[in-house]
Amino acid sequence: MHLKDNIKDQGFRLGQVKQQSRQSNIELQCVTEYKSENLLQIIAALGKTVGCVLDNGMILNYTRTAKVNRSSTRRRSIIVQLALVRLRDQLLASTISYNKANPKNKLNSSHLGLNGKPSPVFIAEHLSPTNKALHAAARLTAKEKEYKFVWVRNGKVFLRKN
Repeated sequence: MHLKDNIKDQGFRLGQVKQQSRQSNIELQCVTEYKSENLLQIIAALGKTVGCVLDNGMILNYTRTAKVNRSSTRRRSIIVQLALVRLRDQLLASTISYNKANPKNKLNSSHLGLNGKPSPVFIAEHLSPTNKALHAAARLTAKEKEYKFVWVRNGKVFLRKN
């Protein structure tokens, strides 16, 4: 029994380390993909649109993720590593404020300077695979049990009835 508990504890700690390594990252979901896209330009347009200054020195790394399920039609996400957790929180708050201030024209691909039919773009914390699965399960449970709020803050998933 002691060995099982130890393995369980190590798995939990590994999950925490995986999430902590993503603590200053954001994920841009559903951004239209182009062969000759400039991700840095897209990120800069995001900052300008939502009113959050993102200088090149504040962006440490950025990349498109690989698809887990190749047959999925969902676009690959863009992961952006920022210099500070505080900057990540500021960008998330600015995005929420922008969407609340513009309910009929929420953040979409046209705001990021992308051509074509505007499609919604979502900005979120970059979660570890375990936490991403937990968030998905929480959203399903909230829908079934008619909970009104599900959110993520600092890698933790929260639910609230009303």
